[in-house]
Amino acid sequence: MTTSDADRSVIALLRENARMPVSEIARRLGVSRSTAQSRLERLERSGTIAGYMVRLSGEYDAAQIRAHLLVTVSPKLSGDVITAMEKMSAVRTVHSVSGSFDMIIIVEAPSVAELDTVIDTIGALKGVDRTMSSIVLSTRIDR
Repeated sequence: MTTSDADRSVIALLRENARMPVSEIARRLGVSRSTAQSRLERLERSGTIAGYMVRLSGEYDAAQIRAHLLVTVSPKLSGDVITAMEKMSAVRTVHSVSGSFDMIIIVEAPSVAELDTVIDTIGALKGVDRTMSSIVLSTRIDR
C-alpha cells in the first residue's frame, strides 16, 4: 500500500502518542473527526498500522542497561539462533545486516550483571560463531 502525505501525518502523530484521541488527531491535522477516524481505520485495515505499543517512562527506561550485540552466525543455523532469541525477553530487537557481522541484536537488562549473562547466553547459542558488544551510554534521538 502506498501512503499519502496525510497518512504519514497520522502515523507521525501516533508515533508521538499512540493513545492520542481521534479528536486530537483531527484537530492537529485540520480535518473533521470522521475524516481522521476513517483514515485511521483504513491504515489499520491495510496493515500499515499493525498495533499500538507501550512507551515507557524516561525514569524506567533510564534504569535499563542496553547493549548492541554484533553477531556472526553459521548460515544453516541462523533460524535456530533467531528462534532461541525470540524466547529471551531481554532481546528487544534483531536486525539482519550486511557486512562482517550477520546480525545486530539490541538487548536490555536492569543491571550490568544481568546484561552480561544475556550476552554470554547468546554467545553460547549453537550457531553463534562470534559476538562483539557495545553498551549504550545514552540515547540522543529516539523516534
